[in-house]
Amino acid sequence: MRVKITLQCTETGDRNYITTKNKRNNPDRLELKKYSPRLNRYTIHRETK
Repeated sequence: MRVKITLQCTETGDRNYITTKNKRNNPDRLELKKYSPRLNRYTIHRETK
């Protein structure tokens, strides 16, 4: 039931992280605050297809 997802930075558009999530428990798109190496700060990263 766990699927691999890619997290994309909302400010730069870079796809920096790959993680997994359980689709049954979290059907909507995942949104986390992660470090963006290009900006040298923490930004919001959203799940992409």
